Amino acid sequence: MRRLSEIQRVKAITAALIAAIMMLTPAKVLAFQTSVPAVKAQQSAPQAATSRVQRQIIVSLPDKRLALLEDGKVLKTYRVAVGADVSRSPEGDFTVINRIENPTYYAPGKVIGPGKDNPVGTRWMGLNKKGYGIHGTNVPSSIGKAASHGCIRMRQRDLEELFAMVRVGDKVELRNVQMAALLEKALGPQVQPDAPALAANTGNAVTVNATPAIVTSEEQQ
Repeated sequence: MRRLSEIQRVKAITAALIAAIMMLTPAKVLAFQTSVPAVKAQQSAPQAATSRVQRQIIVSLPDKRLALLEDGKVLKTYRVAVGADVSRSPEGDFTVINRIENPTYYAPGKVIGPGKDNPVGTRWMGLNKKGYGIHGTNVPSSIGKAASHGCIRMRQRDLEELFAMVRVGDKVELRNVQMAALLEKALGPQVQPDAPALAANTGNAVTVNATPAIVTSEEQQ
């Protein structure tokens, strides 16, 4: 009888342990299930960012022409001003690293806030070559000429249109090559039927071109 009672006592303890384990398990499972979506959300954020279509800017220095490309097509082309003979625009492959709306212009002895007198206009798209970018101008007659300190100048309406379509990380190619040859290299011979499009559109500080001037903004995009 004593042996039987011991067996029953062991069975009772075992049953109690099993019941306790079953009571704890749902909470653990629930905690695991609720943590998984959070991990997935963190992992999906970079995927969403990289899924954005990347656009490319190509500038022909001799033609003084800028083209915006996406998915093997020319979206827009613009006339621009490039570096003067004494301050030529750099050649090479670059990246847009910042976008500033309504910048303030600083030069030795002068500070020019946003407005019609601002030498860099209403928008600034800085490149990863210090001092160079794409911006507006308060001398629209310079468009189509070799007139800048090395940056790419645009008319205000063209600049603001381009600014809305370009993001940080987009690529910029500056070449001393005619635009037709650049587009054929980038897109292939099929770009030729679209040739008429070439005439379609007649708080951080950055150093502007080769001068000591800087532009700043309270809000950088």
